[in-house]
Formats: sequence, structure tokens, C-alpha cells
Amino acid sequence: MELEVRHLRALCAIADAGSLHKAARQLGMSQPSLTTQLRRIENALGAELFSRERTGCRPTPLGRSVLSRARPLVSGMAALVAEARVVAGLADGPRLRIGSTASRALVGWLRRLRNRLPGTDISLHMDVSANVLLRMLAAGQLDVAFVHEVEGCPLLVPEGLERRVLVEREPQFISMARDHPAAGSPVVELADLAEDRWMVDPTVDGEWDGLRRVLGAAGLDPPVLHGDYLTAASLIAVGEAVAPCQPTSGPRDDMAIRPLRDDPLAVRLLLFSRPDGLGAGAERAGAERSSGDAVFADLEASYREAALRAVDYRRWLAAHKSPLLHARAA
Repeated sequence: MELEVRHLRALCAIADAGSLHKAARQLGMSQPSLTTQLRRIENALGAELFSRERTGCRPTPLGRSVLSRARPLVSGMAALVAEARVVAGLADGPRLRIGSTASRALVGWLRRLRNRLPGTDISLHMDVSANVLLRMLAAGQLDVAFVHEVEGCPLLVPEGLERRVLVEREPQFISMARDHPAAGSPVVELADLAEDRWMVDPTVDGEWDGLRRVLGAAGLDPPVLHGDYLTAASLIAVGEAVAPCQPTSGPRDDMAIRPLRDDPLAVRLLLFSRPDGLGAGAERAGAERSSGDAVFADLEASYREAALRAVDYRRWLAAHKSPLLHARAA
């Protein structure tokens, strides 16, 4: 078997994710398929590239050597494809490629951008992994990336990207069944959730590590379920689990969303872009600053809109004298 760029891309994804499960999800394939592909690559090279451990996968000495050669090749190919697409796309008019992790601010942000940039092809690429989006941005596959960074779990930011901070510390609330005993309180104590099953998506960068750190600091060791948050919502509604959630999350008849005492769980909301902005295509539309002040201003306004719609978050913002409320008054 001859190695191809897709094989090198898979090796890089496994090394970055630290597990076959996370890497497979990022690559959009099943874990068995990725496992089979890794086995074929290792057979072709004649040795193991990763040691399989209970906590994940670690590169072997040979694996580290292969990765040191593979990463520049993968980045170079991604840049080649991205540049070719930009050149090919100039004839079709300007475009803005947005990457984002999940956020309630996205709807308003896209609406504002479409109003600001009429005639621009605005696309959206969603991913649970902020690190994946940042690598795509660095490789020229995206123009901007709106991501969150779990407190205590810094992102792996490629060199050369510009960063703007939307929210320095956004508290993470807790979602629970409407009839949960703790739902009757405006603020929930972590100890009140000690007997609950916690649901967390391990494919979200830093999510599990951040939660584990907070629970450990509180002396808690509750049972934890791993899964996506769409599944989590169904389990939470029937009282089978609780889970961290964004404070901007919308209300549901079968679910309560409450802040935690002292806000032990938090993320930082960031907008990244490349120094070259949106490139020639955007400049043709007179949007040469769209990757800077204008795009960021639209994101700020959209986040504020989403934040003030969420009743419990609005109360939290008022109690903490947040600048978001001052901006609204202004």
C-alpha cells in the first residue's frame, strides 16, 4: 500500500485528538474504519505508530518521526487546495467562510453579515472541535473562526492567527429536568448534583477535562455518561442526567437551566482570523475590514441579543453588572 495525503491526515488527527474515537469523529468516519486504516498504514510501514492505552493513543518514537514529516505535507496540501479554490472562486464573486463551534449567537451573526455584505457568498462550517477549526483557518480553508476555550484547557492555536476576545469569561450553566429538586433554586450548588449522572461530550475540546477538574476540586465523583448533547437533552428531560450548557440556551418546557454557585465552569469566547483578512474576493465587495472590526461588531451585537433573550443569563448579567447590559442601555 502506498501512503497518500489522506493517510497522513488521519495520522495527524489521531495524534491531535489523542484517541481513535475523537479523531474518527473529526474526520467524519466511523471508529472501526479509522482503526482499520491505521492498521493498514502501520502494516505498510512495518511497525506501530501509536501505542493504544486505556486513556487513548500516544505516538511511538517512530510515530513521532513520521508525524514530524507528515504535518508539513498535510498543511502544504491544504494550503494548495485552499489557494486554488480562492483563485477559482474570484470569478464567482466574493465569499466569506465562517467556522464555528455551537452558539446561540450564530443566527443573528449570519443575518447581520448578510445585510452588511450583500452579494457575498457566506458559508458556515460547524465543528465540535475548536482546534480543528483553528487548523482549517491557518490552512486557508476558513476566513474566520468563532470558538470557545474551556477554562484551564488552552487551545492549540497555530502561529500567525489574530485573536479577538468576545467574552473573557462566560459561565456555564447546568441543564436539568424541570422537576429536579435543585431546579427550584435560582442558583444551584454543585453538591446538590452529586448523586446525578453527568453527561459530557468528550469530542468537544477541553470539555471533559474541564468538568473533571471542577468536580474533583469539589470532592465529587459522580457517574459520567459520554455522548453528544442532542442525546443528552433527551436524557436530561426525563431526569436521567444533568449537563453543562451555554447560558444563552433557550427555555424548554421539560428542562430547567440554572447557574452554578460561584460559576466554577466557564469558557472564553474568541474570534480568530488570519492577518491577510478575507483576501481579494472580499475586497472586491468593499469588505476589506470584514475579518476585523465589522465582523467582530456584528458578532458582539448578535451575542448580546442572544444573551438578553435568556432569562436566567440576563439575571446573572444584571447581578454581575455585566458590560453587556451597559451596551444595551447605550
